[in-house]
Amino acid sequence: MTAEEQTRCVVELAQAQGFDLCGVAPAEECEELGFLPEWLAQGYAGEMEYLRDPRRRSPERVLAGARSLIVCALNYNTPLPYSTEAPSSNVAEDSSGASGWISRYAWGDDYHEVLRSKLDALLAAVRAKLAQPFEARAYVDTGPVVERVAAKYAGLGWLAKNTCLIHPELGSWLFLGVIVTTLELAPSLGAAGVPLPDLCGNCRLCIEACPTGAIVEPYVLDARRCISYLTIELRGRIAEEFREPMGRMVFGCDICQDVCPWNRKAPATSAAEFYPRTLPNRDSLFAPALEWLAALSEEEYREIFRGSAMKRAKWQGLVRNACIALGNSAARRGTPAHARSVALLESLAGSGDAVIAEHARWALERLGAA
Repeated sequence: MTAEEQTRCVVELAQAQGFDLCGVAPAEECEELGFLPEWLAQGYAGEMEYLRDPRRRSPERVLAGARSLIVCALNYNTPLPYSTEAPSSNVAEDSSGASGWISRYAWGDDYHEVLRSKLDALLAAVRAKLAQPFEARAYVDTGPVVERVAAKYAGLGWLAKNTCLIHPELGSWLFLGVIVTTLELAPSLGAAGVPLPDLCGNCRLCIEACPTGAIVEPYVLDARRCISYLTIELRGRIAEEFREPMGRMVFGCDICQDVCPWNRKAPATSAAEFYPRTLPNRDSLFAPALEWLAALSEEEYREIFRGSAMKRAKWQGLVRNACIALGNSAARRGTPAHARSVALLESLAGSGDAVIAEHARWALERLGAA
């Protein structure tokens, strides 16, 4: 087969595995990765030390002899409301109480496992179809590969002002997986390698909507201010300046994607793995009750979130986040919801976990119950 025929073969095999998009990029350094040292020097990575791995600068540092990057995308959008549309309480403030928000990508099964299984199956199919031997390594958001940059040069979209990849038809609700390989494949963008045009235009909705000002300028994200970083990656104490702007976010944040015009007509996935899990309290991971989340024991947390991307936050982090969200719930004095929240937070304020105790005390002050 020619390189072009091999690329067509790989794309067809990826579609057969259920991927919504697939493209091939050359295994070369690109302009975006050249800015990585400056971004790191600004401290924008926060405590995410793994982003300093020098292999992220070049695919050849990841796999000796790398020639091509096979980039696959899987749509995880569901027809449920966005965080900017969903009500902040489950039924009524004096009955079910306030609800939290979990990022759309974490509602179902762990995307790392879902995509990795598909990438492994794709690799097996490619080895069976192509005669020549080759080396390959697959990554799903866990290795020294910047997937969204690879996706841009594989023709899957452009990098938006909020730094997400946007596809003109599927929007930005996309999981990305990359296979670094020694196969000599033809790039999807052709020899010229001209990526899709940036269609953000003059739009600044994502920048203006970010509650913590994490998008410090178009295309530049200060992770230290990002609610996703604060609720998932950051261990320990969250600075007080960010607590009120976090609102009811308990795991991740979707706001910059929720307001994006390119997501208004984004199609819903048919993959059942990405729809909200049903929980033991008969709730689901779509806007779950904050009181329930804050009251979880470590054992319950481990059992409920087995096989979920939410395990990344750890029990301490999730309860900490739920305390902040309860403090932001604006429960009215004299209502059952207020009384229950105060009682729960008073119990957590006496916790042996200093981080949880501090954030519970902050929430009590917010509710006027300190």
